[in-house]
Amino acid sequence: MPRAISQLKRHGRRSAKAWFVAIALAATGAGNKAEATDLSSLYTSDAIVTGTGEENRELGFRECLSEVLVKVSGDFKIADSAALAALQRNAAPYVASFTYRDRLEGVPIHDEQGTHDRPHDLTCRFDPAIIDPLLAKLDRKPWLSPRPVIAVLLAVHDQRRRFVLARDGSESPYMVQSLEAATVPLALTARLPDVATLTAGGLDFEHLPQLKPAELGSLATQIDAEIPLAGTLVWSDAARGWIADWRLIENGSEHHWQIRGVSFDDAFRNAMRGAARILSGNGAP
Repeated sequence: MPRAISQLKRHGRRSAKAWFVAIALAATGAGNKAEATDLSSLYTSDAIVTGTGEENRELGFRECLSEVLVKVSGDFKIADSAALAALQRNAAPYVASFTYRDRLEGVPIHDEQGTHDRPHDLTCRFDPAIIDPLLAKLDRKPWLSPRPVIAVLLAVHDQRRRFVLARDGSESPYMVQSLEAATVPLALTARLPDVATLTAGGLDFEHLPQLKPAELGSLATQIDAEIPLAGTLVWSDAARGWIADWRLIENGSEHHWQIRGVSFDDAFRNAMRGAARILSGNGAP
């Protein structure tokens, strides 16, 4: 199977937070199944805020409340609900405890801004006894069962090449990092095949999309995953971005969805959000 060796250029911007998450995952090896279903992790969220003042802390509380409700329920659509917006107007009472970490720790103050303008990680911890009833008010429930490991089996066609995304491939390390970052807000684990597995199976851009559900399930098992999420990611000048088609195989059923004209960061977020919504029982992607 032919493989290109040049590096894929990014399309779209990567947020500072996404970069931080991706680097942290690579450094710590975080993201295994046990960690993804740990209750203390599910009910903890973080935001990047400026300084430690009350006004910016309140903004951080709102972001953390939204993130933890999405993560615990597995339903990203909560974030857009009017009911959540009402809860966020006074988010502080829902936070059990919080801590700060100076993102410039060890770097001396070198201007007139002072410590109140330095960026901080605000980590908020929530009590399940508070969050679970909030979810009920939003017509959701906690997704506390073990979250399955998702095999992402993706055929990519950019402006120059066709390839299958591999965790150790040379085509696009940025895509691998982007996929890892997309799993974090939903406490999911995504696993990519390695080059050796793809080569042994003769799986390239043309053949991977033709696999039947049983074959996708077998491939997921080979890479120690449980649920296959197959897709194509194609660059389109007409759409001014990537077109992503996804199909998730779960309990003998196939779920299909698509997103068009986006960065690949957004495509991977769309994949993980859709998968989480299906697997958590919240409905269609």
